[in-house]
Amino acid sequence: MTDAMTEGPAAIRAEDGRDGMLGPYGSRLLHGWYATGRAADLDEHLHRYGPAPFPRTADAADRLVRAVEDAGLTGRGGAAFPTGRKLRTVAAGRGTAVVVANGMESEPASRKDETLLDLAPHLVLDGAALAAVAVGADVAHLCLPRTRQDQARALREAVEERRRRGLAPVPVLVHELPHHYVSSEETSLVRWLNGGDARPLATPPRPFEQGVGRRPTLIDNVETLAHLALIARYGPGWFSGAGRPDAPGTTLVTLSGALRTPGVYEVPMGLPLGEVMEIAGGPVEPLGSVLLGGFFGSWLPAAQTLRVPFAKQDLAPLGAGPGAGVIVAFPVRTCGLAEAARVLGHLAAQSARQCGPCRLGLPAVAADFADLAWGRPTPESIQRLEYRAGLLAGRGACRHPDGASRFATTALRVFAADVGHHLRLGPCAAAWDEPVLPVPDSPAPDDSEWR
Repeated sequence: MTDAMTEGPAAIRAEDGRDGMLGPYGSRLLHGWYATGRAADLDEHLHRYGPAPFPRTADAADRLVRAVEDAGLTGRGGAAFPTGRKLRTVAAGRGTAVVVANGMESEPASRKDETLLDLAPHLVLDGAALAAVAVGADVAHLCLPRTRQDQARALREAVEERRRRGLAPVPVLVHELPHHYVSSEETSLVRWLNGGDARPLATPPRPFEQGVGRRPTLIDNVETLAHLALIARYGPGWFSGAGRPDAPGTTLVTLSGALRTPGVYEVPMGLPLGEVMEIAGGPVEPLGSVLLGGFFGSWLPAAQTLRVPFAKQDLAPLGAGPGAGVIVAFPVRTCGLAEAARVLGHLAAQSARQCGPCRLGLPAVAADFADLAWGRPTPESIQRLEYRAGLLAGRGACRHPDGASRFATTALRVFAADVGHHLRLGPCAAAWDEPVLPVPDSPAPDDSEWR
C-alpha cells in the first residue's frame, strides 16, 4: 500500500461487493481495502467474493467472453481496446494460447497497478486464470518490474497458495523484467518471454497472432483482468451499473500534483475531471494546467477542462484520452515548459534506440525543449522544435515516438504564452523551481540492461 493510499477519503466505504455502486464513488476493485483498511489475503478474498467461476465447457467459456463483450470492458493500460474482442480473437487463433498479465507500469506518474497488486492480488490472479480458460491457454505469465522485488515475492507466494488449495486451473508464472520506459510495451513483453531483450518488436505479426512461443497471446493490463474477474461473478449489467452507457464501469486513477490528498482512487468512468480531482481533496492552489496520461499524455488548460468527462469519447476532441489513468494537476505558478523539458529528456534517455525517431529525433526534440525552457531560444529554434516534434509520430517501430510527440506538441500549444515570454525575456523564474512532476533520474540503459 502506498502512503498516498492510506490518506484516501475514509468516507468511501462498501459493505456488499454485489452492489452496483459501492460508496459514493463506486469502489469495486478497491472495495475490500475501503471496507477493511488492509490488503486482502486469500481467505479474505474468498470470503468476500467466493471462488472464481472458471468455465468448465467450451459453451461456458464462450458465455464468459460474451459477458465481457456485453459489459463493454475496455483495456485499462492506455489503449482502451475492447477486451471482449481481444479475448475472442485470441480464442480463435491457431494453436494453444498464452495469457500475459501486464503489471509493468513503466509510467513514472502512475501507481495504480502497483497499488492494485498490493491490495487485491487475488482479483488479478482470478482474472488471469479466467482469461486463460476463456481463450484456451495452458499458462499465464504475470510481468512485473525488477524494482518491485517484494511485491513479486508476495505474488509468487499467493500463486503457490492458490495451487495448493486447488484454485489454479492453469499455472501462473511471475516474472521480473528490466524496468525501462518501453519495457511495458506488449511486444517488449513477448520478446523478453521469448528469450530476448525487453525492447519493442516491429510489427506485424501482432501478439494475438504470434506472440509468446509464436502462439496466439492475450496481453492485458492487470487492472483489466481484475475487472474481468468481477464481471465473471456479477455479470455485465452489474459492471455497467457504474459509469455511463458509452463508458461503463469504474477505473483506477493516480492523482498527483497540487491536490490535497494525492494517491490512487477508483472512480466511475465519465466523471468530470474537476469532480475526479475533488475525490483527492481538490486543488490546494489555483490550477493552470492538467496533464492527462502521464509522460505519454496530453496537456490541457485547467480552466477549459474541469467539466470535461473522464472518458475517451469526450477527451478525444481535445487530443487527449484517459490513458493509464494518470491525472497531474499543475498550479498557475508552474513553468510548464520546464516540466515538459524534464520529461522529454527522460523519454529520450529511455528509448530503445532501435529506429531513427528514437535514436535521432527524440534526443533532438528534448535538446530543443531544454533550450526553450532554460536557454536563449530564437524564433528559428522554436520553429525547428515544432517541425521536429511533428515528425516523430507514426515513424517508429513502436509508439514511443508517438507519445513523445503528443506530449511535446500539446505542451507547446497549452503553454504558448510561456513560449512567448521565454522568447522575449529568457527563462522565467519558475523554470528553476522544484518540479511538480518528479522525473526519475534514469540514465540511458546500455545493451546489457535490457535483459
